[in-house]
Amino acid sequence: MEFKYEFYIGAAPEKVWDAFVSPEGTRQTFFGCIIDSTFEVGSSFKYVGPGKEGDETVHLYGSILAYEPNKILSFLEHPGPSYRPNHAELESRITFKLEEVGATTKLTLVNDQFTENHPSIPTTDSQWWMILNNLKTFIETGKVLDFGW
Repeated sequence: MEFKYEFYIGAAPEKVWDAFVSPEGTRQTFFGCIIDSTFEVGSSFKYVGPGKEGDETVHLYGSILAYEPNKILSFLEHPGPSYRPNHAELESRITFKLEEVGATTKLTLVNDQFTENHPSIPTTDSQWWMILNNLKTFIETGKVLDFGW
């Protein structure tokens, strides 16, 4: 199973990168979460933010596979412990790639290498569309989408 998305965003790669890696950007675009990591290849990471276990809920965790600022971020991820009792057995790979195209940035996101019968597969597509549309809107307008939550 592979989910692939391509978006063109009216901003430089540095601004797009900042929105999905910096604490200020991820709080806006990933529903209050930040990425806790050194971003060194092989190091651990976790998306932490408001959720079932309070403000420090771990939504995703895993290890960094590739990191080149303004170009690529790739990681293996597991759902947070509060989502699935067998969270450590569930895994997928997420890769963000940025390419400068004129005065815009092409963002390609691939979410693949799911473990067999991964329970998040049925909702993955709709969740990525929400996140990516929110990301694009935030970068281009400075506002986030109101999903009514």
